[in-house]
Amino acid sequence: MRGKVVNLVLIGALVLAAGCSKQGMVKKDEPIAPSAAAATKPAIVPETKAAANPAPAQNTAAAPAPVQAQPVVADNGNGAQGAKSADALKTDLQRIYFAFDSYALTKEDRDILTKNLEVLKKAANAKVQIAGNCDERGSDDYNLALGEERAREAKKYLVTLGIPAERLSVISYGKEKPLDPGHDEAAWAKNRRDDFVIQ
Repeated sequence: MRGKVVNLVLIGALVLAAGCSKQGMVKKDEPIAPSAAAATKPAIVPETKAAANPAPAQNTAAAPAPVQAQPVVADNGNGAQGAKSADALKTDLQRIYFAFDSYALTKEDRDILTKNLEVLKKAANAKVQIAGNCDERGSDDYNLALGEERAREAKKYLVTLGIPAERLSVISYGKEKPLDPGHDEAAWAKNRRDDFVIQ
């Protein structure tokens, strides 16, 4: 009788040990696979709080997340870096305007370019296209050449202030992109301008 009890205890212990060995244990160093729902849900990071060097996106079978404006790394003046969106920079950069048939910079233009310089200093990796524009008077060829001279003058001035030339490019739209479609001096004055476009 005693032998049967011992045998039963041994058999029970063996069955219990065999059952435990079939169960796997998760080690601390092994990552736990996310659920299917978690793997397909994209992480949403607000633009203004995005890291300067975000981790590369994982390739999943889920539909791509909506495209957001790329953050521009900005130096806040004390060496620390934050992120500023290209859209925010667009609103910070101001246009300059020109007199009829002229590409000369006025004192007011230089003051605005100096303010634009401060914006560009804070966004050390931003590239800017300077777009020269004209009013509707004059031939297409003449206005394209004049628009280019207007853009080049702004670029030259920004370079003399310390912006590297490779961060700036120029283009002329001549009279093709008016701000105001009117046909009077008020409209023409708005259309004789340089726009600053973040690339």
